[in-house]
Amino acid sequence: MQTLRSLAAGATLALLISQAVLPASAQTPAAQARSAAVSAVKVPDLTRAVLPNGITVIVMPQREVPLIAFNAVLRGGAAVDPVGKSGLAALVADLLNKGAGSRDAFAFADAVAGVGGSFGSGAGNESISLGGQFLATDRALMIELLADALQRPRFDAGEFQKLRQRDVEFIKAAKDSDPNQLLSIYGRAALFGSHPYARPVEGSERSLRLIELSDVQSYYRSHFGADRLTLVFTGDIDASVLMSEVERAFASWGKATTALPALASPAPIRGRRVLLVDSPGSVQTYFWIGSVGVARKFPGRAALDVVNTLYGGRFTSILNTELRIKSGLSYGASSSFTRGSVPGPFAIASFAQTENTEKAIDIALASLATLKRAPPGAAMLESARSYVLGQYPTRLETAAQWAGTLADLELYGLDKNYIEGYGPALAAVTAPDAKSVIGKAFPNASDVVIVMIGDAARIRSTVRKYGPLTELALSDPDYAPAPPRAAARKRH
Repeated sequence: MQTLRSLAAGATLALLISQAVLPASAQTPAAQARSAAVSAVKVPDLTRAVLPNGITVIVMPQREVPLIAFNAVLRGGAAVDPVGKSGLAALVADLLNKGAGSRDAFAFADAVAGVGGSFGSGAGNESISLGGQFLATDRALMIELLADALQRPRFDAGEFQKLRQRDVEFIKAAKDSDPNQLLSIYGRAALFGSHPYARPVEGSERSLRLIELSDVQSYYRSHFGADRLTLVFTGDIDASVLMSEVERAFASWGKATTALPALASPAPIRGRRVLLVDSPGSVQTYFWIGSVGVARKFPGRAALDVVNTLYGGRFTSILNTELRIKSGLSYGASSSFTRGSVPGPFAIASFAQTENTEKAIDIALASLATLKRAPPGAAMLESARSYVLGQYPTRLETAAQWAGTLADLELYGLDKNYIEGYGPALAAVTAPDAKSVIGKAFPNASDVVIVMIGDAARIRSTVRKYGPLTELALSDPDYAPAPPRAAARKRH
């Protein structure tokens, strides 16, 4: 997810990116077939209703297989974690199926496994989600377990202690054996500062230790309620029957007691700044180059996907070609956009041997600068378009995939055109469209946050050139340096 190199790469990249031989409309027969397949992706008939207490229920019958998939999304997530207690929403989510209703953790898991079902939960920046799949004949049990998990979680003290300690140990293990797992967490913390997107969803060593069971209970009382919930069911179901059963199961649940705060858009980045996370003795440097990207409702989505695929979204991307295939400095490099209800991060990520850190980052920054200066031509866009066209339909094949997708649309206030209009939008992407999204969504190479995890003693002097440098030890219990304390007022 990140990349590097020097000025020599600039001329090569400019030539590579500016090549344009075919008009955008001149698709190969295979590409035309893929385009037709994507254009044929339609949202099947579904029933959507809002229950009297505010729950949104979506039911999509698909009778090919005798299974029912569900996805429950509760708005809020890590964005409403109290300051200093990141990871709280994730702990709440993990505890939902560790005992609920009349069942303790073992009995709950046994009920799911006993019928060959699945039931999981987790938290994201803006939601807590539950998802799973059961045989259609076990529909009543599925609804019972889901209703118990959401309305009657036990929040057992012993289970809480085990999960909190497990999460702390996961972080420690990553620092010891694979700090690359934490790279994007450091990146978001450095990029977003005081914005909720900066908070690590799974928490930090320090924040997890500060969370008590009473915090879990308080979060639940404040942020769980019918008005925040969307329930999606897909598969072998009768919509009217299921609607009635869900309404009975959730009829007594009231609204959340706390209003969901509005999520502000993060401020854009101006200039460069650098965070160096010291991992003494490390033989390689993991690096992340990021900036504020675009929101889920960004209108140029199709063009953005095509350009990002070309730049850093596949093995033959510009980034991977420069950092792995041509220079041999890394085993992999990529770029990505994470898009929420407000703009999330754009990020480049990669790694290189410690002695090649400067070269690799230079190449990454040069590739970004070249992309901004010389947008891709029609031939390169056509290649990336074909790749995206080939990938998209496979993401909407199963009942579980549809359940997750429909829940996502509801969370972000999107309609079915987000799915049905995507294929035609991909087919219509032109070189001017690509140039437009590069200008709007991709940052200038001079306006980024650069985060590195590596041996500070060996790279500190060279990486200072990228911008003002802040340092943090990998062993520190947080992902961002502690803010400076306000000077104590003098007593008169």
